[in-house]
Amino acid sequence: MNLLIVQRILGLLLMLFSLTMLPPAGVALYFNDGNWQPFLTSFLAVLALGAVIWWPVRHRIRELRVRDGFLVVALFWGVLGAAGAAPLLLSNRIEMTVTDAVFESISGFTTTGATVLVGLDALPPSILYYRNQIEWFGGIGIVVLAVALLPMLGVGGMQLLRAETPGPVKDSKLTPRITETAKVLWFIYFWITVACAAAYWAAGMTPFDAIAHSFSTVATGGHSTHDRGLAFYDNVVIEAVAVIFMFIGGVNFTLHFLAWRQRRIINYLRDPEVRVFVGMLGASVLLYTVVLWATQAIADPGHALRVSLFHAVSMQTTSGFVTEDFTHWPGALPVIMMLTTFVGGCAGSTSGGMKVVRWLLLWKQGQREVTQLVHPSAELPVKIGRKAIDIRVIDAVWGFFAVYVVSFGTLMVLLIALGEDQVTAFSAIAACINNVGTGLGEVAANFTSLNEPGKWICVLAMLLGRLEVFPLLVLISPTFWRR
Repeated sequence: MNLLIVQRILGLLLMLFSLTMLPPAGVALYFNDGNWQPFLTSFLAVLALGAVIWWPVRHRIRELRVRDGFLVVALFWGVLGAAGAAPLLLSNRIEMTVTDAVFESISGFTTTGATVLVGLDALPPSILYYRNQIEWFGGIGIVVLAVALLPMLGVGGMQLLRAETPGPVKDSKLTPRITETAKVLWFIYFWITVACAAAYWAAGMTPFDAIAHSFSTVATGGHSTHDRGLAFYDNVVIEAVAVIFMFIGGVNFTLHFLAWRQRRIINYLRDPEVRVFVGMLGASVLLYTVVLWATQAIADPGHALRVSLFHAVSMQTTSGFVTEDFTHWPGALPVIMMLTTFVGGCAGSTSGGMKVVRWLLLWKQGQREVTQLVHPSAELPVKIGRKAIDIRVIDAVWGFFAVYVVSFGTLMVLLIALGEDQVTAFSAIAACINNVGTGLGEVAANFTSLNEPGKWICVLAMLLGRLEVFPLLVLISPTFWRR
C-alpha cells in the first residue's frame, strides 16, 4: 500500500475539484443573486486543503497499484461529498445543517437526486445550477476526468478507471492508451450534454433551465430547478427530449463511442445487453399503460402511454424524474417501478442499479443450472450473444449480487429500527442504493422527514450504490491492509 502516493493523488484531485466552484460563482454574478461569496470561499478553502495534502508528498511519483486505486476512489468520493457541501453551508440564502448539506452534496455527486430542499423555485440560480452541475460531474465520474490528466500528474490511470467504472467487466479499453480512453469518454459525454441542452432549449425551456436539466438528464440524476420537476412545463416535447437522453445516458458509453467512430448504429442493435434493456423498457411501458387505462386511473389511452413511457424510462435508468404522482397509481405499479431500479441501466452507463448485464448473467446461469440437473455431464458454458463468459466473471456477479442484497437489507433494517415505517424504509434505501432518488411513503417527494441518523444511513447507501459496493467494503477487509 503506497499511502503517500494515495495522499498525493487525493490532494491533486481536491485541487482539481475546487475549480468546479467557479462556474456557479459566475452564474451568481451573471444573475446578480448575491450568492457568489460562498462559492468563491469554498473554491479557496478546497484548493488550500488540496494543496496542504499534496505539498508534503509532491515528489512521491510512482505507479498506482490496484489497492491504491480503490483507496483513492473511496476516499475521494467521501471527501468530495464533504467538500461539495461547503457552498450550501456557507450560503445565507438557505439554512442547512451539516447533515443536510452533506446529504444534498453526496446525492448530487452519486447522481441519486434525492433532496432535502424545498421551495426550489425561490432559490438563487447559482444554487440551482450548482446542484445540477455536481450531478453532471458525478455522472460519468470526476475521477475519469482526473484519469485523463494523470500523465500530467505523474501517475498511471488504469487502476483508478477500473475502480470507478460501473459494471462487471472493466478491463476493456476504447483506445490503446488509458488516458485517451478517459478523454474519449468525456468528449462523448460533453457533446451528448450539449445536444440535450440544445434540444431542451428548442422545446421551450429557458437557456438556464435547458443547461441545468441537460446536466441532470444525461447524468441520469433527476435534480431540477423547479419543485414540480419536468411537470412544471407540462410539455410533451420536453418530456420526449428527456426520454431520449435518459435512455442515451442509460446505455453503455462504449457503444456511443463505437457509433461515433464508425458512424453507424449497428453495434447498438447487436449488443445483447441493450436488447434486453429495450425489451424490459417495452414490457414496462406496456404493463403500465394497460393497467392505468384498464383501471381508469387515466382514461385517455394516449395520455396513459405518454406517462407510462416517461416513468418507465426515468425509473429504470435511475434518473428519478417524475411528471405525475405515481405513488398513487393502482395495484402493484409503484412497487414494480421501484423494483425496476434494482436492474438499472447498462454497464458503463451513468445509471445506477445492479446493471442489466448482471441480471442477464444471473438469468443465464439459472438456466444453465436447471439444464445441468437434467444433463449432469453436459458442458454448458454461459454465453452472452456468441461470447462465452469466464466462470470468474459469473462468480464475481454472484458475489456482487449477494453483497448488494445483504447491504440493502441491513440498511433497511437499520432505518426501520430508527422508527421509519416499512414502506418508507424499503423505498428510501432502494432509492439511495440504486441512485434513483425517488421513493414511496414519506420519501416520495423529498427526504426532509428522515431524522439525522436516517439521513447518514442513506448517505452510506448512496455511496455503496455509486461505487458498486466493493470499493467501499474492501476497505474494511483485513486482507486489503495486509502487506
